[in-house]
Amino acid sequence: MTARQVLVVDDEIGIRELLRDILQDEGYQVRLAENAAEARTWRQQARPDLVLLDIWMPDCDGITLLKEWGNGGLLTMPVVMMSGHGTIDTAVEATRIGAFDFLEKPIALQKLLKTVNAALKHGEQLPRSDMNLLNLGKSPVISELRQRLEQVANLRSALLLIGAKGSGLELCARFLHQPGSPWLELNETERLASAPLELLEHVSDGLIFIPEVAELNKTEQKGLLLLLSKAEKYDVRVVCGTARALPQLVQEGAFDSTLLQALSIATVSVPALEDHREDIPDLARSMVALMVETGEAAYREFDIAALNALRNADWPGNLAQLDSVIRNLVQTSLGEKITLADVNRVVGQFAQMHQENSGNASATSLAIDLDQPLREARDAFERLYFEHHIAKAGGNMSKVAENVQLERTHLYRKLKQLGVKTK
Repeated sequence: MTARQVLVVDDEIGIRELLRDILQDEGYQVRLAENAAEARTWRQQARPDLVLLDIWMPDCDGITLLKEWGNGGLLTMPVVMMSGHGTIDTAVEATRIGAFDFLEKPIALQKLLKTVNAALKHGEQLPRSDMNLLNLGKSPVISELRQRLEQVANLRSALLLIGAKGSGLELCARFLHQPGSPWLELNETERLASAPLELLEHVSDGLIFIPEVAELNKTEQKGLLLLLSKAEKYDVRVVCGTARALPQLVQEGAFDSTLLQALSIATVSVPALEDHREDIPDLARSMVALMVETGEAAYREFDIAALNALRNADWPGNLAQLDSVIRNLVQTSLGEKITLADVNRVVGQFAQMHQENSGNASATSLAIDLDQPLREARDAFERLYFEHHIAKAGGNMSKVAENVQLERTHLYRKLKQLGVKTK
């Protein structure tokens, strides 16, 4: 069995080395950091099983570092604060914001070992890092998104999340989910038609998330209406997502107007990645940190040019596409750092795939699944049709509108509904 790893963070060399010697004698692997900067570096590279964190350090106090890890989704290991006599109140406050416990200096041997053992047992129950809304960024649009979600968090009515595919609708739904309560991401939507009340019983006191409500057929839409009418009785929060223009679908007879009214009581728009490009460098680092924590890859840094290239690239697939690119970069880059050349190589491959797919789509043999429902087949054809004309006109939307014989405002509305990018 691999030895448990303890990170000791203290600016006093005597205390660091004493704790290292004691803990190594007990069979633990010990890493030492003399300040917050070193602690951050260690935490980026691996998830320790436990952190012993001093409150007073020269560059950054332990409370600030604790909050930083918590806000970044990295507080997935138990942290025990270490404090002198004059900082006990601060240490107690730390337990309120995420620390497991605190030790008063000078630290008694038995108290140290007992606390370390209890913290490690507690750490076995903690969830590992996962992508969450806190990882999504610090830009104004993301801060506003969090504020809106916090504002509707205690509402009992259904919530409709509106955003492009891959933009993070599930992260928003999970932000509203109460830890420890049932969670259901409903991908088997036929259950709405066959047994909507059984769903409520199954997720009582929890949250149901429907990723794309526009894909429900008429019977499933009626089942969802019934489910919404009974949800409060079971104390179930229903969150639906969509990348489609639901009012347009109502006009076309493809979506129930009563259901749209029920979903329109509370709506929140989720920005596309291109709307908060300034968050991409932090997002990239967070994605690498999550891969490290789950054991998928060793830690890799980005050089500044690489991060700038990622920020300036086009991301039609939003977070999902960025995640794929980051995973590719971490697993296939050869140097110690991920460089501009690496980013150009991988992003270029994705762009080439998109161009090839667009080219194939405009060929005579269109790759459309003819066994799918008419609405989905029609949407698939229209996407290919507009992508072909946008490419043919070199992105000149006036020319596109003229060629497809649509008024320009209607054209933009249609492209948005279909999720077709104009760039």
